[in-house]
Amino acid sequence: MAYDVDKLSPAGAQSKAGTAPQMWTYSSTDAKATVAASGYFNSASSLLKVGDLIFAYKTDSTVSATMHVVLSNSAAGVVDVSAGTDISVA
Repeated sequence: MAYDVDKLSPAGAQSKAGTAPQMWTYSSTDAKATVAASGYFNSASSLLKVGDLIFAYKTDSTVSATMHVVLSNSAAGVVDVSAGTDISVA
């Protein structure tokens, strides 16, 4: 499955002040490796900044959650995120 722009949402107040990273939530049926693939979030390149945190929630029969960090966002709009750290949902 591909990235779905309607599934990425800001978490919290999303203050633009300062240099703190922003937090995002994302839900999908895609596997962690798919979400972590370079270019998966390219359609959101105008929103995502290096250091931002994305909490991804897998919403199929095998529910799981991971946290990804935006590692790079090139001038060409190619977004690369970390492999993801598993978050317990048990």
